[in-house]
Amino acid sequence: MRIIFPLLLAGVFLVGVIGKLLPEEWIRTWLGGGSLRASFLATLIGAISYFATMTEAPFVDTLMKLGMGSGPGLALLLTGPGLSLPNWLAIARVFGVRKAAVYVGTIMVLGTAVGWFFGNFIFAR
Repeated sequence: MRIIFPLLLAGVFLVGVIGKLLPEEWIRTWLGGGSLRASFLATLIGAISYFATMTEAPFVDTLMKLGMGSGPGLALLLTGPGLSLPNWLAIARVFGVRKAAVYVGTIMVLGTAVGWFFGNFIFAR
């Protein structure tokens, strides 16, 4: 509790600051709807960002309030925990660059596909 709670507070504060600084227009343009591009960009954000699980949900919630689509939101939630830049480096060090590239590519393709599918067929309004 002593370790996690301050990190959670700092993460939620940072999410709030990011939510105020990002223009809604950008989020709607790049991450809105259920397009393949929006799902890919959300997957890419999840893949290079390092979010603690406790701050990832508030971050996605903030982006969705700014106009992010449900499918891209799901893509970001799926790829965030399983893929991050530190994660890439650890996998490459342990298993080798080739296997890490396959892993990263697979997660990117699957995250994008799932975000697109759910955004267009399951969450479609």
